[in-house]
Amino acid sequence: MKTYLVGGAVRDELLGRPVRERDWVVVGSTPEAMLDLGYRQVGRDFPVFLHPQNGEEYALARTERKTGPGHRGFVCHAGPEVTLEEDLARRDLTVNAMARTEDGTLVDPFDGQADLQARLLRHVSDAFSEDPLRVFRVARFAAQLPGFRVAPETAALMARMARDGMLAELSAERVWQELEKALGSGAPERFFEVLEQAGAMTPWLVELAGLDRSKLPEPGPAEARFAALAWHLDREQVRNLCGRLKAPGRFQRLAEQVAAHGRTLAGWRHAQPPTVVEALNDVGALARHRDPEPAIAAAERCARVRLDDLRGLIGRLQAVTAADFRGLSGPELGDAIRDARAGLVVAAQQAA
Repeated sequence: MKTYLVGGAVRDELLGRPVRERDWVVVGSTPEAMLDLGYRQVGRDFPVFLHPQNGEEYALARTERKTGPGHRGFVCHAGPEVTLEEDLARRDLTVNAMARTEDGTLVDPFDGQADLQARLLRHVSDAFSEDPLRVFRVARFAAQLPGFRVAPETAALMARMARDGMLAELSAERVWQELEKALGSGAPERFFEVLEQAGAMTPWLVELAGLDRSKLPEPGPAEARFAALAWHLDREQVRNLCGRLKAPGRFQRLAEQVAAHGRTLAGWRHAQPPTVVEALNDVGALARHRDPEPAIAAAERCARVRLDDLRGLIGRLQAVTAADFRGLSGPELGDAIRDARAGLVVAAQQAA
């Protein structure tokens, strides 16, 4: 039984990047032997075990054989006869197909170190085309590794997979995972650039094709970066995109707010006062139990303006309540509150 550090940990170590998690491959063992050593099995599709002390993942060396469509259409074989090189050969990119022995020796059968030095994302073998999720993974690595480019032969293979309609085989959850990781990366715009170059925005990201994404590199939470994409969309397009991707509710809510009201918030000084009041109400600015800050911050990021005076206005608008209009009720009360708030917007616009 031999144990090897593999994948992203080896790649990031060679790049001088922080290693956030470490994965291991075990060669020459069996599930029974791992259990006897105190490891806890967690993998259902193939044998993966957690170390009894540190909880790191140890997977038995395995091979894969394509048997059906989609990300899960594989049969995996793990046995003591599977070699380290056979395990590495099933991986997506050469930079992810390296290992270190227990004494620190680098095992690099596919020249991943040379590709790291060349800042190149290159597929290990033609088996890459058996898993359509790898198209999105390459795009995500391009976002996470600024300065890396996709090898021409890999780009051509990705384009062929897109033309053949293979991306439609994927689940929404897996596509969303890759998109969310890319949004949290150092260069999220690269994710979309790589997909567009491969003709791979269809069928999952059609609404985002060709958009200006120059604002995305600014630091910020993934929700805000996703909402920045919605700056160029309308609310219906956001709903279609989020429904297709099964995006989490917090992402969809903020994106819808930016799509519907982002420009009004960013340009509130020149917008119609009732429209400003409506926008602020819709993003929750006039309800004390809701937080409008994410929508306002997203509008700031997209328009590259500061909206501190709008934040100050919100407090004055919140202070207008039904108690100010005793004797009114129903529609008359609602109209009076809206008119009073619109008057405060007019005053703020004139003072700005």
